[in-house]
Amino acid sequence: MITLKKQTIGGLLKSTAGRFPNHEAVVYSELDLRYSYQELVEETSKIAKGLLALGIQKGEHVAIWASNIPEWILLQFATARIGAVLVTVNTSYQARELEYLLEYSDSTTLFLMDGYKGTSYIDMVDEIMKNPEKLPKLKNLVYLGKNKVPEHMTAFADIAKLGETVSDADLFEREQSLTHDDVINMQYTSGTTGFPKGVMLTHYNIVNNAAIVADRMGLTSEDRLCIPVPLFHCFGCVLSTLACVASGAAMLPIIEFKPDIVLQTVEKERCTGLQGVPTMFIAELTHPDFANYDLSSLRTGIMAGSPCPKEVMKKVMKQMNMTDITIAYGQTESSPVITQTTVTDTIERRVETVGKVHPHVEMKIVDPDTGETLGPDEQGELCTRGYLVMKGYYKMDEATKKVIDEDGWLHTGDLAEMDRDGYVRITGRLKDMIVRGGENIYPREIEEFLYEHEDIVDVQVVGVPDEKYGEKTAAFIKCKPGKKLTLEDVRDFCKRQLSYYKIPEYVFLIDEYPLTASGKVQKYVLRDRAEELLASPVQ
Repeated sequence: MITLKKQTIGGLLKSTAGRFPNHEAVVYSELDLRYSYQELVEETSKIAKGLLALGIQKGEHVAIWASNIPEWILLQFATARIGAVLVTVNTSYQARELEYLLEYSDSTTLFLMDGYKGTSYIDMVDEIMKNPEKLPKLKNLVYLGKNKVPEHMTAFADIAKLGETVSDADLFEREQSLTHDDVINMQYTSGTTGFPKGVMLTHYNIVNNAAIVADRMGLTSEDRLCIPVPLFHCFGCVLSTLACVASGAAMLPIIEFKPDIVLQTVEKERCTGLQGVPTMFIAELTHPDFANYDLSSLRTGIMAGSPCPKEVMKKVMKQMNMTDITIAYGQTESSPVITQTTVTDTIERRVETVGKVHPHVEMKIVDPDTGETLGPDEQGELCTRGYLVMKGYYKMDEATKKVIDEDGWLHTGDLAEMDRDGYVRITGRLKDMIVRGGENIYPREIEEFLYEHEDIVDVQVVGVPDEKYGEKTAAFIKCKPGKKLTLEDVRDFCKRQLSYYKIPEYVFLIDEYPLTASGKVQKYVLRDRAEELLASPVQ
C-alpha cells in the first residue's frame, strides 16, 4: 500500500525530475510543444522567480482564468514552488461571477487569456475595473494571450524576464520555508445551487490523492495521459497533471475539448490513458469518424465527474480499448477522490459501483436524519475522514461546520450504499431524491435503466412539482441522430421493468444538456425548464 507523503508539490516535481529527467513531462500535440521533466523544472523556476520579483508572498492568493493552455501548467507548479495559493477560475464565468470570486478569494493577481467560446475576458475585466474600489486587493493583471497586451496588464513573457533579477538561492529559500500542510490550491465549487465557496486544499491533500489515484489506475513512467478535462477542476489539476507527476507519466493536455482533437491526439501520440466525464466519452464514441481512429494504444484512464452510465462504460472498454479504465468518485472538498475501482475489478464492479474506499481514508454510510452508521446495503449519506478532507471553506466558518462535523467527518450530501465486500454504489444526491406520494425515487436508477434503450444517447431524470403527488418524474432524453421517442415509447419500455411510480410521467427531448464547465449536468436548470414547459399551453 502507498504510504502518505509529507511532501510539497514542488518537492514532488523535483523528485520525479530527478528520477526521470529526460522523460516527456508535458506534450501539447496541437502546438508541437514538449517539455521533459528537467525542462519543466527549469521553466517553472523562471516563472517562480518572476512571481517572487513581482512581490508575491507565501500564502498570497493568485487566480488563473484560462483554458488548458501551457501557461496553466507552468503556473500550477510555479505558484506551488513559492507557496502562493492558486485560485482556479471556471472558464464559463461571467463578469458578476468573476467579481464575486476575486472579491471573496482576496486574490491579488489575476492571470487571464483573451476569452473563451466567444466571451471576452478582457472586456469583462475592464468592466469590473471601472470600479476598482470593489477589489482593493487586486493589484496585478497578467495577460496570457498572443495579441497586443491590454493597458494596465503585464505580459506573461515579462514575468520570466522579471525573474532574471532573482537568484536561485532566493527561490530555494522560499521553497524551504514551505510545509506540506500549507494551503496551496483553492477551487470555488462550481456547484449547481447557492453561492460558490472557496475550497482550501493543501499540498498534503492533493499530492497524496494524486499518488493514490495514479496507483489505482496503474499509471507508470511509461504512460502518456490525454487530458481533455478542465485544469481548473480537481479532475484536471489533481487526478491528471499531479497524478502524472506522482508517477512520472507524460501529460498531454487538450486546450479546449473537441472530440476529434482528442481522438487525433490519442492516435498521433500513442496515448495509453484518457480522462473524461461521461459526456466527453459519449461525444468521442458518437463522432462520425470514430471508427477511423487507431486507439489501440489506450489502456487506462478515469471516467468521473458525474454518474457513469453502464452502457457507455462498456463501449469505452470495448470500442476504445480501455480495458483498465477506472471509475473515481469524490468531490472537491475531499481533494477529490474518496473511492475508486481498480484495473483488476470485474466489468460488473466497474459499471455498477464506484469501487472501494481509498487507502488511508475512512468512510461510513449514515442515516441522514439520525447520524447512525448503517449496515451493508442500507442507503444513507456517505461521509469520509482522513488526510483528504479540505482545510475548510475560505472565510466561511459556518459553511465549513455544516459539512465537517466535530469529529472531522466530511458529510458529502451524496446518497450511497456499501455492500458486504466494501464496494460503494452512489444512488443520488440528498436533494436530487424525488418523493412521489410518499415513495422515494432515486433518479440514478431510472437513468441507468433508460440508457439500455437502443435509441437513447443520454438521459437525465428530475422531479417536478405536482399538486396531487408532491412530485412527478420527468426525463430529459437525448436521442441518437435521426431518432425520436415519445412519452408512450418511453413508458412502454419501462413497463414491467420499473415500479409504476418510477416510470417517467413526462418526457422532453433535448439536444444538449446545461452543463457546468467541468461537465456536470445542472439538474436544477432542467427542473426549472420542465416547470416552464409544463406551464406552457403549447407543449
